[in-house]
Amino acid sequence: MYEGVVQNLIDELGRLPGVGPKGAQRIAFFLLSADAVDVRRLADALIEVTQKVRFCSTCGNVAEAQQCRICLDARRDPSVICVVEEPKDVAAVEKIREFRGRYHVLGGAISPIDGIGPEDLRIRELMARLADGAVTEVILATDPNLEGEATATYLARMVKPLGIKVTRPASGLPVGGDLEYADEVTLGRAFAGRHVVDG
Repeated sequence: MYEGVVQNLIDELGRLPGVGPKGAQRIAFFLLSADAVDVRRLADALIEVTQKVRFCSTCGNVAEAQQCRICLDARRDPSVICVVEEPKDVAAVEKIREFRGRYHVLGGAISPIDGIGPEDLRIRELMARLADGAVTEVILATDPNLEGEATATYLARMVKPLGIKVTRPASGLPVGGDLEYADEVTLGRAFAGRHVVDG
C-alpha cells in the first residue's frame, strides 16, 4: 500500500481490463518516472477521447461524428451486414481487408451468468436495419465461445424468418497449431468446415 495520490493512481489503473494489481503498480511507477510532457500528452488523449468519441447512430461502432467512417463510405456494400460484439471486433475484421460490407456492433454477448440478456444488446436496432429488405446476408461474427455461440444462435433464429441468408465465419485449427493441443470444439469445427483440396 502506498500513500495518497500514488495509491489512487494504482487503484484507478487496476480498474482497467487486463490490468492486475502488479501491472497497475508497474504502470503507475512508469508514469511517475516519465517526462511530464509525455504524461500530459497521455492525460490529454484520455480527456479528448471521452469528450469527442461516441457510438455511431447506425452501427454502434466508435465514431467522432453522428456516423462512423464505414457507414459514411458509399463504396461499402449495404446488402451485407457483419454482426460483431464490440467495436474492437470491427477493427479486427477490417485488418484482413476482405470484407466490404457494413457492420452492426451489439455491445456485448448474451451471458445469463453476467446478467446480460438479448434486451441489453443492440438487437432491436439490428432488426430495424433489416426491416427494409435491402440486406441480403447477415454474417454472425460473434466470438467462438459459449456466449458468442449463444448470441449467434439467438440472432439466427430471429433473422432467418426474414428470408435473409445467415452465415457464420468458419473456425477451426490455427495455422502452425498442433492437433494434439486442439480442444474438442475447435477440432470438431475444423472437421465440420473441411473443404476439398484442389490439385
